[in-house]
Amino acid sequence: MIKKLFPFLTWIHELKDPKVIRADLVAGLTVALVLIPQSMAYATLAGLPEVYGLYISFVPVFVAALWGSSRQLGTGPVAVVSTMTATTLTPVVILMMPSGYTPEQYMAMYIPTAMFLTLLVGLFQFALGAFRLGAIVNFLSHPVIVGFTNAAALFIGLTQVSKIFGVAMPGDASDHFLSVRIWGVIQNLTETHLATFLMGLSAFAIMIIVKRYFPKYPGVLIAVAATTVASYLTGFETLGGKVVGGIPEGLPGFVMPAFSYQAFSHLMIGAIIIAMVGFMEAISIAKAMAAKTKDRVNPNQELMGQGLGNIVGSFFQSYPSSGSFSRSAVNLNAGAKTGFSSVVTAVIVVITLLFLTPLLYHLPKATLAAVVIMAVFGLINLVSVKHIWRANFHDGIAAIITFVATIGFAPKLDHGIILGASLAVVLYLYRTMRPRVAILGRYKGRILRDVSVCDDLETDDKIIAIRFDGSLYFANVAYFEDAMLKAVAEHKDAKYILVVSDGINQIDASGEEVLHHLVERFNENNITVVFSGLKKQILDVMRATHLIEVIAEENIFPTEEQALDAIYECLGMDGDIMQCPLKRKPLFD
Repeated sequence: MIKKLFPFLTWIHELKDPKVIRADLVAGLTVALVLIPQSMAYATLAGLPEVYGLYISFVPVFVAALWGSSRQLGTGPVAVVSTMTATTLTPVVILMMPSGYTPEQYMAMYIPTAMFLTLLVGLFQFALGAFRLGAIVNFLSHPVIVGFTNAAALFIGLTQVSKIFGVAMPGDASDHFLSVRIWGVIQNLTETHLATFLMGLSAFAIMIIVKRYFPKYPGVLIAVAATTVASYLTGFETLGGKVVGGIPEGLPGFVMPAFSYQAFSHLMIGAIIIAMVGFMEAISIAKAMAAKTKDRVNPNQELMGQGLGNIVGSFFQSYPSSGSFSRSAVNLNAGAKTGFSSVVTAVIVVITLLFLTPLLYHLPKATLAAVVIMAVFGLINLVSVKHIWRANFHDGIAAIITFVATIGFAPKLDHGIILGASLAVVLYLYRTMRPRVAILGRYKGRILRDVSVCDDLETDDKIIAIRFDGSLYFANVAYFEDAMLKAVAEHKDAKYILVVSDGINQIDASGEEVLHHLVERFNENNITVVFSGLKKQILDVMRATHLIEVIAEENIFPTEEQALDAIYECLGMDGDIMQCPLKRKPLFD
Protein backbone atom coordinates (compact mmCIF):
# COMPACT_ATOMS: atom_id res chain seq x y z
CA MET A 1 0.00 0.00 0.00
CA ILE A 2 2.84 2.40 0.82
CA LYS A 3 4.46 1.73 -2.55
CA LYS A 4 1.13 2.44 -4.28
CA LEU A 5 0.95 5.80 -2.50
CA PHE A 6 4.63 6.52 -3.18
CA PRO A 7 5.59 4.65 -6.37
CA PHE A 8 9.12 6.05 -6.38
CA LEU A 9 9.88 3.74 -3.43
CA THR A 10 10.02 0.88 -5.96
CA TRP A 11 13.21 2.29 -7.50
CA ILE A 12 14.75 4.72 -5.06
CA HIS A 13 16.81 1.99 -3.37
CA GLU A 14 18.51 1.31 -6.72
CA LEU A 15 20.25 4.68 -6.43
CA LYS A 16 22.65 3.09 -3.96
CA ASP A 17 24.37 1.66 -7.03
CA PRO A 18 26.88 4.24 -8.39
CA LYS A 19 26.33 2.91 -11.93
CA VAL A 20 22.62 3.68 -11.73
CA ILE A 21 23.20 7.20 -10.40
CA ARG A 22 25.80 7.91 -13.07
CA ALA A 23 23.50 6.64 -15.84
CA ASP A 24 20.57 8.74 -14.56
CA LEU A 25 22.72 11.85 -14.19
CA VAL A 26 23.94 11.57 -17.79
CA ALA A 27 20.43 10.85 -19.10
CA GLY A 28 18.87 13.70 -17.11
CA LEU A 29 21.46 16.18 -18.37
CA THR A 30 21.03 14.99 -21.97
CA VAL A 31 17.25 15.36 -21.82
CA ALA A 32 17.54 18.82 -20.25
CA LEU A 33 19.72 20.02 -23.12
CA VAL A 34 16.92 19.06 -25.51
CA LEU A 35 14.06 20.13 -23.27
CA ILE A 36 15.10 23.72 -22.52
CA PRO A 37 15.00 25.09 -26.08
CA GLN A 38 12.17 22.76 -27.07
CA SER A 39 10.00 23.85 -24.14
CA MET A 40 10.38 27.52 -25.05
CA ALA A 41 9.27 26.75 -28.60
CA TYR A 42 6.26 24.77 -27.40
CA ALA A 43 5.19 27.56 -25.05
CA THR A 44 4.62 29.77 -28.08
CA LEU A 45 2.35 27.04 -29.50
CA ALA A 46 0.29 27.29 -26.33
CA GLY A 47 -0.02 31.06 -26.84
CA LEU A 48 2.20 31.82 -23.86
CA PRO A 49 5.52 33.67 -23.41
CA GLU A 50 8.61 31.49 -23.82
CA VAL A 51 9.41 31.42 -20.09
CA TYR A 52 6.28 29.36 -19.42
CA GLY A 53 7.88 26.54 -21.36
CA LEU A 54 10.58 26.49 -18.67
CA TYR A 55 7.95 26.60 -15.92
CA ILE A 56 6.20 23.50 -17.28
CA SER A 57 9.59 21.76 -17.47
CA PHE A 58 10.08 21.96 -13.72
CA VAL A 59 7.19 21.00 -11.41
CA PRO A 60 5.20 18.60 -13.68
CA VAL A 61 8.41 16.81 -14.71
CA PHE A 62 9.43 16.32 -11.08
CA VAL A 63 6.02 15.17 -9.80
CA ALA A 64 5.21 12.85 -12.72
CA ALA A 65 8.61 11.18 -12.39
CA LEU A 66 7.98 10.35 -8.72
CA TRP A 67 4.31 9.32 -8.95
CA GLY A 68 4.14 7.76 -12.41
CA SER A 69 4.82 4.11 -13.20
CA SER A 70 7.26 4.54 -16.10
CA ARG A 71 10.93 4.98 -15.26
CA GLN A 72 11.95 6.56 -18.57
CA LEU A 73 8.90 8.63 -19.60
CA GLY A 74 9.90 12.23 -20.30
CA THR A 75 7.03 14.42 -19.11
CA GLY A 76 6.70 18.10 -19.98
CA PRO A 77 5.48 20.24 -22.87
CA VAL A 78 4.53 18.45 -26.09
CA ALA A 79 3.55 19.92 -29.43
CA VAL A 80 0.04 18.51 -29.82
CA VAL A 81 -1.11 19.28 -26.26
CA SER A 82 0.46 22.75 -26.43
CA THR A 83 -1.47 23.51 -29.61
CA MET A 84 -4.71 22.11 -28.19
CA THR A 85 -4.20 24.33 -25.17
CA ALA A 86 -4.10 27.43 -27.36
CA THR A 87 -7.03 26.41 -29.54
CA THR A 88 -9.11 25.58 -26.44
CA LEU A 89 -8.24 28.71 -24.49
CA THR A 90 -8.34 31.41 -27.16
CA PRO A 91 -12.11 31.50 -27.90
CA VAL A 92 -12.94 31.19 -24.20
CA VAL A 93 -10.66 34.06 -23.16
CA ILE A 94 -11.95 36.25 -26.00
CA LEU A 95 -15.51 35.49 -24.85
CA MET A 96 -14.71 36.58 -21.30
CA MET A 97 -12.85 39.78 -22.29
CA PRO A 98 -14.59 43.17 -22.33
CA SER A 99 -14.88 44.99 -25.64
CA GLY A 100 -11.89 47.05 -26.68
CA TYR A 101 -9.39 45.02 -24.65
CA THR A 102 -5.65 45.52 -25.08
CA PRO A 103 -3.07 42.76 -25.70
CA GLU A 104 -1.84 43.24 -22.14
CA GLN A 105 -5.35 42.72 -20.75
CA TYR A 106 -5.81 39.67 -22.94
CA MET A 107 -2.60 38.04 -21.68
CA ALA A 108 -3.47 38.94 -18.09
CA MET A 109 -6.67 36.89 -18.54
CA TYR A 110 -5.10 34.18 -20.73
CA ILE A 111 -2.32 33.08 -18.34
CA PRO A 112 -4.43 32.34 -15.21
CA THR A 113 -7.10 30.72 -17.40
CA ALA A 114 -4.40 28.44 -18.81
CA MET A 115 -3.52 27.45 -15.25
CA PHE A 116 -7.19 26.68 -14.58
CA LEU A 117 -7.30 24.50 -17.70
CA THR A 118 -4.23 22.64 -16.41
CA LEU A 119 -5.97 22.02 -13.10
CA LEU A 120 -9.06 20.61 -14.86
CA VAL A 121 -6.91 18.35 -17.03
CA GLY A 122 -5.01 17.11 -13.97
CA LEU A 123 -8.15 16.48 -11.91
CA PHE A 124 -9.74 14.47 -14.72
CA GLN A 125 -6.61 12.38 -15.24
CA PHE A 126 -6.12 11.77 -11.52
CA ALA A 127 -9.78 10.80 -11.06
CA LEU A 128 -9.59 8.27 -13.89
CA GLY A 129 -6.49 6.73 -12.38
CA ALA A 130 -7.78 6.73 -8.80
CA PHE A 131 -11.02 4.99 -9.80
CA ARG A 132 -9.12 2.63 -12.14
CA LEU A 133 -10.96 3.89 -15.21
CA GLY A 134 -7.93 4.18 -17.47
CA ALA A 135 -9.66 1.99 -20.06
CA ILE A 136 -11.98 4.90 -20.87
CA VAL A 137 -9.26 6.41 -23.03
CA ASN A 138 -9.80 3.49 -25.41
CA PHE A 139 -12.80 5.40 -26.75
CA LEU A 140 -10.15 7.33 -28.67
CA SER A 141 -9.27 4.46 -30.98
CA HIS A 142 -5.88 4.05 -32.62
CA PRO A 143 -7.13 5.07 -36.12
CA VAL A 144 -8.68 8.25 -34.68
CA ILE A 145 -5.49 9.14 -32.81
CA VAL A 146 -3.39 8.50 -35.94
CA GLY A 147 -5.63 10.70 -38.09
CA PHE A 148 -5.72 13.43 -35.45
CA THR A 149 -1.97 13.35 -34.79
CA ASN A 150 -1.13 13.64 -38.48
CA ALA A 151 -3.54 16.55 -38.91
CA ALA A 152 -2.38 18.29 -35.73
CA ALA A 153 1.26 17.92 -36.77
CA LEU A 154 0.49 19.46 -40.17
CA PHE A 155 -1.48 22.25 -38.49
CA ILE A 156 1.35 22.99 -36.04
CA GLY A 157 3.95 23.03 -38.79
CA LEU A 158 1.90 25.45 -40.88
CA THR A 159 1.44 27.81 -37.93
CA GLN A 160 5.23 28.25 -37.79
CA VAL A 161 5.77 29.04 -41.49
CA SER A 162 5.15 32.77 -41.04
CA LYS A 163 7.88 32.92 -38.37
CA ILE A 164 10.40 31.27 -40.70
CA PHE A 165 9.73 33.87 -43.39
CA GLY A 166 9.38 36.74 -40.96
CA VAL A 167 5.94 37.76 -42.20
CA ALA A 168 2.72 38.45 -40.33
CA MET A 169 -0.04 35.86 -40.00
CA PRO A 170 -3.37 37.71 -40.48
CA GLY A 171 -6.22 37.43 -38.02
CA ASP A 172 -6.07 35.85 -34.60
CA ALA A 173 -6.14 32.29 -33.28
CA SER A 174 -9.95 32.15 -33.46
CA ASP A 175 -10.09 32.79 -37.23
CA HIS A 176 -10.43 29.94 -39.71
CA PHE A 177 -6.99 28.50 -40.21
CA LEU A 178 -6.80 27.68 -43.92
CA SER A 179 -9.00 30.30 -45.54
CA VAL A 180 -7.90 33.26 -43.40
CA ARG A 181 -4.57 32.68 -41.73
CA ILE A 182 -2.59 30.43 -44.09
CA TRP A 183 -3.95 32.14 -47.18
CA GLY A 184 -2.92 35.45 -45.63
CA VAL A 185 0.62 34.16 -45.01
CA ILE A 186 0.89 33.11 -48.68
CA GLN A 187 -0.18 36.57 -49.75
CA ASN A 188 2.43 38.14 -47.47
CA LEU A 189 5.39 36.04 -48.69
CA THR A 190 6.47 38.90 -50.94
CA GLU A 191 7.39 40.76 -47.73
CA THR A 192 9.76 38.01 -46.51
CA HIS A 193 12.39 39.26 -44.06
CA LEU A 194 15.64 37.94 -45.55
CA ALA A 195 17.67 37.86 -42.32
CA THR A 196 14.90 35.93 -40.53
CA PHE A 197 14.54 33.51 -43.43
CA LEU A 198 18.30 32.82 -43.48
CA MET A 199 18.35 32.31 -39.72
CA GLY A 200 15.50 29.81 -39.95
CA LEU A 201 17.17 27.96 -42.83
CA SER A 202 20.42 27.81 -40.87
CA ALA A 203 18.64 26.26 -37.90
CA PHE A 204 17.04 23.66 -40.19
CA ALA A 205 20.38 22.88 -41.83
CA ILE A 206 22.17 22.39 -38.50
CA MET A 207 19.51 20.08 -37.06
CA ILE A 208 19.27 18.00 -40.25
CA ILE A 209 23.06 17.62 -40.60
CA VAL A 210 23.55 16.71 -36.93
CA LYS A 211 20.68 14.22 -37.01
CA ARG A 212 22.04 12.52 -40.11
CA TYR A 213 25.79 12.52 -39.52
CA PHE A 214 26.15 12.98 -35.74
CA PRO A 215 22.98 11.38 -34.27
CA LYS A 216 24.46 11.09 -30.76
CA TYR A 217 24.76 14.89 -30.42
CA PRO A 218 21.84 17.18 -29.42
CA GLY A 219 21.04 18.85 -32.74
CA VAL A 220 18.40 21.11 -31.20
CA LEU A 221 20.83 22.50 -28.63
CA ILE A 222 23.57 22.98 -31.23
CA ALA A 223 21.18 24.85 -33.55
CA VAL A 224 19.96 27.05 -30.69
CA ALA A 225 23.49 27.85 -29.51
CA ALA A 226 24.82 28.53 -33.01
CA THR A 227 21.96 30.78 -34.13
CA THR A 228 21.91 32.64 -30.78
CA VAL A 229 25.62 33.43 -31.13
CA ALA A 230 25.10 34.42 -34.78
CA SER A 231 22.18 36.63 -33.75
CA TYR A 232 24.33 38.39 -31.14
CA LEU A 233 27.34 38.87 -33.46
CA THR A 234 25.35 40.10 -36.47
CA GLY A 235 23.00 42.39 -34.56
CA PHE A 236 20.04 40.34 -35.78
CA GLU A 237 17.60 42.25 -33.57
CA THR A 238 18.72 45.61 -34.96
CA LEU A 239 18.13 44.27 -38.49
CA GLY A 240 14.47 43.76 -37.66
CA GLY A 241 14.68 40.13 -36.67
CA LYS A 242 12.59 38.91 -33.76
CA VAL A 243 14.37 37.43 -30.75
CA VAL A 244 13.15 35.94 -27.48
CA GLY A 245 14.30 38.98 -25.54
CA GLY A 246 14.42 39.28 -21.77
CA ILE A 247 13.25 36.21 -19.85
CA PRO A 248 12.31 36.70 -16.19
CA GLU A 249 14.80 35.09 -13.83
CA GLY A 250 13.69 33.00 -10.90
CA LEU A 251 11.38 30.11 -10.20
CA PRO A 252 7.63 30.21 -10.90
CA GLY A 253 5.78 31.55 -7.90
CA PHE A 254 2.75 29.97 -6.25
CA VAL A 255 -0.28 31.40 -8.07
CA MET A 256 -3.89 30.26 -7.74
CA PRO A 257 -5.55 29.31 -11.06
CA ALA A 258 -8.39 31.60 -12.16
CA PHE A 259 -11.42 29.72 -10.81
CA SER A 260 -14.49 30.73 -12.78
CA TYR A 261 -17.80 28.98 -13.45
CA GLN A 262 -17.97 30.66 -16.86
CA ALA A 263 -14.51 29.39 -17.75
CA PHE A 264 -15.31 25.93 -16.35
CA SER A 265 -18.44 25.57 -18.47
CA HIS A 266 -16.53 26.41 -21.64
CA LEU A 267 -13.28 24.60 -20.83
CA MET A 268 -14.53 21.29 -19.45
CA ILE A 269 -14.98 19.45 -22.76
CA GLY A 270 -11.64 20.71 -24.05
CA ALA A 271 -9.97 19.71 -20.78
CA ILE A 272 -11.32 16.15 -21.05
CA ILE A 273 -10.10 15.83 -24.64
CA ILE A 274 -6.66 17.24 -23.79
CA ALA A 275 -6.43 14.88 -20.81
CA MET A 276 -7.30 11.85 -22.93
CA VAL A 277 -5.11 12.77 -25.89
CA GLY A 278 -2.21 13.63 -23.62
CA PHE A 279 -2.51 10.39 -21.71
CA MET A 280 -2.86 8.31 -24.88
CA GLU A 281 0.43 9.80 -26.05
CA ALA A 282 2.11 9.25 -22.69
CA ILE A 283 0.98 5.67 -22.13
CA SER A 284 1.79 4.55 -25.67
CA ILE A 285 5.35 5.83 -25.21
CA ALA A 286 5.63 4.27 -21.76
CA LYS A 287 4.44 0.86 -22.99
CA ALA A 288 6.82 0.93 -25.96
CA MET A 289 9.78 1.62 -23.66
CA ALA A 290 8.63 -0.96 -21.10
CA ALA A 291 8.71 -3.62 -23.82
CA LYS A 292 12.43 -2.86 -24.28
CA THR A 293 13.38 -2.51 -20.62
CA LYS A 294 11.18 -5.40 -19.37
CA ASP A 295 9.61 -3.06 -16.82
CA ARG A 296 5.93 -3.06 -15.90
CA VAL A 297 3.76 -0.02 -16.64
CA ASN A 298 0.52 0.49 -14.73
CA PRO A 299 -1.82 2.70 -16.84
CA ASN A 300 -3.89 3.78 -13.83
CA GLN A 301 -0.79 4.71 -11.83
CA GLU A 302 0.56 6.60 -14.83
CA LEU A 303 -2.74 8.47 -15.09
CA MET A 304 -2.42 9.47 -11.45
CA GLY A 305 1.20 10.54 -11.96
CA GLN A 306 0.36 12.64 -15.02
CA GLY A 307 -2.69 14.05 -13.22
CA LEU A 308 -0.72 14.99 -10.12
CA GLY A 309 1.91 16.63 -12.30
CA ASN A 310 -0.73 18.83 -13.90
CA ILE A 311 -2.58 19.53 -10.63
CA VAL A 312 0.53 20.65 -8.75
CA GLY A 313 1.91 22.38 -11.84
CA SER A 314 -1.26 24.45 -12.22
CA PHE A 315 -0.38 26.24 -8.95
CA PHE A 316 3.10 27.02 -10.27
CA GLN A 317 2.12 28.61 -13.60
CA SER A 318 2.27 25.48 -15.76
CA TYR A 319 0.03 24.71 -18.72
CA PRO A 320 -1.02 21.09 -19.53
CA SER A 321 1.85 18.61 -19.84
CA SER A 322 2.18 15.08 -21.17
CA GLY A 323 4.77 12.48 -22.13
CA SER A 324 7.07 13.35 -25.04
CA PHE A 325 8.05 10.87 -27.76
CA SER A 326 11.34 12.55 -28.59
CA ARG A 327 12.57 13.27 -25.06
CA SER A 328 11.53 9.83 -23.78
CA ALA A 329 13.55 8.25 -26.59
CA VAL A 330 16.52 10.46 -25.68
CA ASN A 331 16.13 9.48 -22.03
CA LEU A 332 16.02 5.77 -22.83
CA ASN A 333 18.90 5.87 -25.30
CA ALA A 334 21.01 7.88 -22.84
CA GLY A 335 20.76 4.98 -20.40
CA ALA A 336 18.18 6.17 -17.84
CA LYS A 337 17.50 3.49 -15.23
CA THR A 338 14.99 5.13 -12.90
CA GLY A 339 12.75 8.17 -12.56
CA PHE A 340 15.66 9.96 -10.95
CA SER A 341 16.83 10.95 -14.45
CA SER A 342 13.73 13.15 -14.79
CA VAL A 343 14.41 14.65 -11.36
CA VAL A 344 17.88 15.59 -12.64
CA THR A 345 16.27 17.17 -15.72
CA ALA A 346 13.97 19.26 -13.50
CA VAL A 347 16.92 20.42 -11.36
CA ILE A 348 18.84 21.57 -14.45
CA VAL A 349 15.79 23.55 -15.58
CA VAL A 350 15.73 25.17 -12.14
CA ILE A 351 19.38 26.16 -12.51
CA THR A 352 18.59 27.62 -15.93
CA LEU A 353 15.69 29.67 -14.53
CA LEU A 354 17.84 30.97 -11.69
CA PHE A 355 21.05 31.80 -13.49
CA LEU A 356 21.08 31.20 -17.25
CA THR A 357 18.08 33.01 -18.76
CA PRO A 358 20.16 36.08 -19.87
CA LEU A 359 22.02 33.79 -22.27
CA LEU A 360 18.77 33.25 -24.18
CA TYR A 361 18.04 36.91 -24.92
CA HIS A 362 19.33 36.84 -28.53
CA LEU A 363 17.73 33.47 -29.42
CA PRO A 364 15.90 34.08 -32.76
CA LYS A 365 12.21 33.19 -32.81
CA ALA A 366 12.79 31.76 -36.28
CA THR A 367 15.01 29.14 -34.62
CA LEU A 368 12.24 28.20 -32.21
CA ALA A 369 9.87 27.87 -35.18
CA ALA A 370 12.39 25.58 -36.90
CA VAL A 371 12.64 23.49 -33.72
CA VAL A 372 8.86 23.06 -33.66
CA ILE A 373 8.64 22.14 -37.34
CA MET A 374 11.42 19.57 -37.02
CA ALA A 375 9.75 18.06 -33.95
CA VAL A 376 6.27 17.72 -35.46
CA PHE A 377 7.64 16.47 -38.78
CA GLY A 378 8.34 13.17 -37.01
CA LEU A 379 4.67 12.93 -36.00
CA ILE A 380 3.47 12.87 -39.62
CA ASN A 381 3.18 9.20 -40.53
CA LEU A 382 1.09 8.52 -43.61
CA VAL A 383 2.37 4.94 -43.74
CA SER A 384 0.40 4.17 -40.59
CA VAL A 385 -2.77 5.48 -42.23
CA LYS A 386 -2.14 3.17 -45.21
CA HIS A 387 -1.57 0.26 -42.83
CA ILE A 388 -4.84 0.97 -40.99
CA TRP A 389 -6.71 1.11 -44.30
CA ARG A 390 -5.36 -2.32 -45.25
CA ALA A 391 -6.18 -3.79 -41.85
CA ASN A 392 -9.78 -2.58 -41.77
CA PHE A 393 -11.69 -0.49 -44.28
CA HIS A 394 -13.88 1.15 -41.63
CA ASP A 395 -10.90 2.09 -39.46
CA GLY A 396 -9.23 3.59 -42.53
CA ILE A 397 -12.31 5.75 -43.14
CA ALA A 398 -12.28 6.88 -39.49
CA ALA A 399 -8.59 7.84 -39.71
CA ILE A 400 -8.98 9.79 -42.96
CA ILE A 401 -12.16 11.60 -41.92
CA THR A 402 -10.56 12.52 -38.58
CA PHE A 403 -7.57 13.93 -40.46
CA VAL A 404 -9.72 15.95 -42.88
CA ALA A 405 -12.09 17.16 -40.15
CA THR A 406 -9.25 18.26 -37.86
CA ILE A 407 -7.65 20.32 -40.60
CA GLY A 408 -11.03 21.62 -41.77
CA PHE A 409 -12.16 22.68 -38.28
CA ALA A 410 -8.76 24.17 -37.37
CA PRO A 411 -8.05 25.94 -35.11
CA LYS A 412 -10.83 24.09 -33.24
CA LEU A 413 -8.92 20.82 -33.13
CA ASP A 414 -11.24 19.30 -30.52
CA HIS A 415 -14.07 19.32 -33.08
CA GLY A 416 -12.04 17.06 -35.34
CA ILE A 417 -11.26 14.47 -32.68
CA ILE A 418 -14.84 14.49 -31.34
CA LEU A 419 -16.14 13.82 -34.85
CA GLY A 420 -13.55 11.10 -35.40
CA ALA A 421 -14.28 9.37 -32.08
CA SER A 422 -18.04 9.52 -32.73
CA LEU A 423 -17.56 8.12 -36.23
CA ALA A 424 -15.38 5.29 -34.91
CA VAL A 425 -18.12 4.28 -32.45
CA VAL A 426 -20.80 4.43 -35.16
CA LEU A 427 -18.70 2.33 -37.54
CA TYR A 428 -18.06 -0.19 -34.77
CA LEU A 429 -21.78 -0.50 -34.11
CA TYR A 430 -22.38 -0.86 -37.84
CA ARG A 431 -19.85 -3.72 -38.06
CA THR A 432 -21.35 -5.55 -35.10
CA MET A 433 -24.90 -5.11 -36.38
CA ARG A 434 -24.26 -7.78 -39.02
CA PRO A 435 -21.88 -10.37 -37.55
CA ARG A 436 -21.05 -13.54 -39.41
CA VAL A 437 -23.74 -16.23 -39.31
CA ALA A 438 -22.62 -19.60 -40.68
CA ILE A 439 -24.73 -22.61 -41.60
CA LEU A 440 -22.71 -25.68 -40.68
CA GLY A 441 -22.32 -29.12 -42.19
CA ARG A 442 -20.54 -32.26 -40.99
CA TYR A 443 -16.96 -32.83 -42.04
CA LYS A 444 -15.67 -36.40 -41.67
CA GLY A 445 -18.69 -37.42 -39.65
CA ARG A 446 -18.64 -35.27 -36.49
CA ILE A 447 -16.70 -32.04 -37.12
CA LEU A 448 -18.87 -29.04 -38.04
CA ARG A 449 -17.65 -26.62 -40.67
CA ASP A 450 -19.09 -23.64 -42.57
CA VAL A 451 -20.83 -24.91 -45.71
CA SER A 452 -19.96 -21.68 -47.54
CA VAL A 453 -16.24 -22.34 -47.02
CA CYS A 454 -15.95 -26.12 -47.31
CA ASP A 455 -17.42 -27.98 -50.26
CA ASP A 456 -19.25 -31.33 -50.12
CA LEU A 457 -20.15 -31.21 -46.42
CA GLU A 458 -22.83 -33.59 -45.14
CA THR A 459 -26.12 -31.92 -44.27
CA ASP A 460 -29.56 -33.18 -43.33
CA ASP A 461 -32.98 -31.74 -44.05
CA LYS A 462 -34.09 -32.38 -40.46
CA ILE A 463 -31.12 -30.62 -38.84
CA ILE A 464 -29.94 -27.02 -38.87
CA ALA A 465 -26.51 -26.37 -37.36
CA ILE A 466 -25.79 -22.65 -37.14
CA ARG A 467 -22.95 -20.58 -35.65
CA PHE A 468 -23.30 -16.93 -34.61
CA ASP A 469 -19.98 -15.06 -34.37
CA GLY A 470 -20.80 -12.05 -32.21
CA SER A 471 -22.32 -10.87 -28.96
CA LEU A 472 -26.10 -10.72 -28.78
CA TYR A 473 -27.06 -7.14 -27.98
CA PHE A 474 -29.60 -4.51 -28.98
CA ALA A 475 -27.90 -3.55 -32.25
CA ASN A 476 -27.78 -7.04 -33.80
CA VAL A 477 -30.54 -9.13 -32.21
CA ALA A 478 -32.86 -8.37 -35.12
CA TYR A 479 -30.21 -9.67 -37.51
CA PHE A 480 -29.80 -12.84 -35.41
CA GLU A 481 -33.55 -13.37 -35.39
CA ASP A 482 -33.80 -12.92 -39.16
CA ALA A 483 -30.91 -15.36 -39.71
CA MET A 484 -32.60 -18.03 -37.56
CA LEU A 485 -35.99 -17.59 -39.23
CA LYS A 486 -34.41 -17.62 -42.68
CA ALA A 487 -32.58 -20.85 -41.91
CA VAL A 488 -35.81 -22.52 -40.76
CA ALA A 489 -37.67 -21.23 -43.83
CA GLU A 490 -35.01 -22.79 -46.10
CA HIS A 491 -35.16 -26.11 -44.24
CA LYS A 492 -38.89 -26.73 -43.86
CA ASP A 493 -38.42 -30.31 -42.64
CA ALA A 494 -36.03 -29.32 -39.86
CA LYS A 495 -36.83 -30.62 -36.40
CA TYR A 496 -33.70 -29.48 -34.59
CA ILE A 497 -31.56 -26.35 -34.51
CA LEU A 498 -28.09 -26.68 -33.01
CA VAL A 499 -26.77 -23.21 -32.13
CA VAL A 500 -22.97 -23.38 -31.84
CA SER A 501 -22.46 -20.56 -29.34
CA ASP A 502 -18.70 -20.42 -28.80
CA GLY A 503 -18.57 -16.98 -30.51
CA ILE A 504 -21.24 -15.40 -28.28
CA ASN A 505 -19.39 -13.52 -25.53
CA GLN A 506 -22.12 -11.27 -24.13
CA ILE A 507 -25.89 -10.99 -24.11
CA ASP A 508 -27.96 -8.00 -23.02
CA ALA A 509 -31.64 -7.67 -22.15
CA SER A 510 -32.63 -7.22 -25.81
CA GLY A 511 -30.69 -10.34 -26.81
CA GLU A 512 -32.24 -12.38 -23.99
CA GLU A 513 -35.75 -11.23 -24.93
CA VAL A 514 -35.38 -12.15 -28.60
CA LEU A 515 -33.79 -15.51 -27.75
CA HIS A 516 -36.64 -16.22 -25.34
CA HIS A 517 -39.30 -15.59 -28.00
CA LEU A 518 -37.41 -17.56 -30.66
CA VAL A 519 -37.13 -20.66 -28.48
CA GLU A 520 -40.81 -20.47 -27.53
CA ARG A 521 -41.83 -19.97 -31.16
CA PHE A 522 -39.76 -22.91 -32.39
CA ASN A 523 -41.05 -25.15 -29.57
CA GLU A 524 -44.62 -24.33 -30.60
CA ASN A 525 -43.70 -25.51 -34.11
CA ASN A 526 -42.12 -28.76 -32.82
CA ILE A 527 -38.57 -27.58 -33.45
CA THR A 528 -36.09 -28.21 -30.63
CA VAL A 529 -33.33 -25.65 -30.09
CA VAL A 530 -30.04 -27.09 -28.79
CA PHE A 531 -27.09 -24.98 -27.62
CA SER A 532 -23.41 -25.84 -27.36
CA GLY A 533 -20.43 -23.89 -26.05
CA LEU A 534 -22.37 -21.32 -24.01
CA LYS A 535 -20.01 -19.27 -21.86
CA LYS A 536 -20.51 -18.78 -18.13
CA GLN A 537 -21.62 -15.15 -18.45
CA ILE A 538 -24.35 -16.19 -20.91
CA LEU A 539 -25.54 -19.01 -18.68
CA ASP A 540 -25.65 -16.63 -15.71
CA VAL A 541 -28.04 -14.37 -17.62
CA MET A 542 -30.15 -17.35 -18.71
CA ARG A 543 -30.46 -18.55 -15.11
CA ALA A 544 -31.23 -15.09 -13.74
CA THR A 545 -34.03 -14.57 -16.28
CA HIS A 546 -35.27 -18.21 -16.19
CA LEU A 547 -34.59 -18.49 -19.91
CA ILE A 548 -32.75 -21.72 -19.15
CA GLU A 549 -36.07 -23.25 -18.07
CA VAL A 550 -37.60 -22.40 -21.43
CA ILE A 551 -34.66 -23.91 -23.30
CA ALA A 552 -34.41 -26.89 -20.86
CA GLU A 553 -31.04 -27.76 -19.39
CA GLU A 554 -30.99 -31.10 -21.22
CA ASN A 555 -30.65 -29.08 -24.44
CA ILE A 556 -27.46 -27.29 -23.34
CA PHE A 557 -24.01 -28.89 -23.79
CA PRO A 558 -20.42 -27.77 -23.30
CA THR A 559 -19.28 -28.69 -26.82
CA GLU A 560 -20.85 -29.35 -30.19
CA GLU A 561 -19.40 -32.89 -30.18
CA GLN A 562 -21.11 -33.73 -26.87
CA ALA A 563 -24.35 -32.23 -28.14
CA LEU A 564 -24.23 -34.38 -31.26
CA ASP A 565 -23.27 -37.51 -29.31
CA ALA A 566 -26.22 -37.00 -26.96
CA ILE A 567 -28.56 -36.51 -29.89
CA TYR A 568 -27.25 -39.62 -31.64
CA GLU A 569 -27.62 -41.63 -28.45
CA CYS A 570 -31.15 -40.38 -28.07
CA LEU A 571 -31.99 -41.24 -31.65
CA GLY A 572 -30.17 -44.53 -31.65
CA MET A 573 -29.43 -44.02 -35.32
CA ASP A 574 -25.59 -43.86 -35.31
CA GLY A 575 -25.55 -40.16 -36.06
CA ASP A 576 -27.27 -40.30 -39.43
CA ILE A 577 -30.20 -38.02 -38.67
CA MET A 578 -31.81 -36.23 -35.76
CA GLN A 579 -35.56 -36.63 -35.50
CA CYS A 580 -36.60 -36.94 -31.85
CA PRO A 581 -36.47 -34.64 -28.83
CA LEU A 582 -33.68 -35.01 -26.30
CA LYS A 583 -34.81 -36.68 -23.09
CA ARG A 584 -31.69 -37.49 -21.15
CA LYS A 585 -29.62 -36.14 -18.30
CA PRO A 586 -27.70 -33.10 -19.55
CA LEU A 587 -23.95 -33.41 -20.00
CA PHE A 588 -23.51 -29.86 -18.76
CA ASP A 589 -23.65 -29.44 -14.99
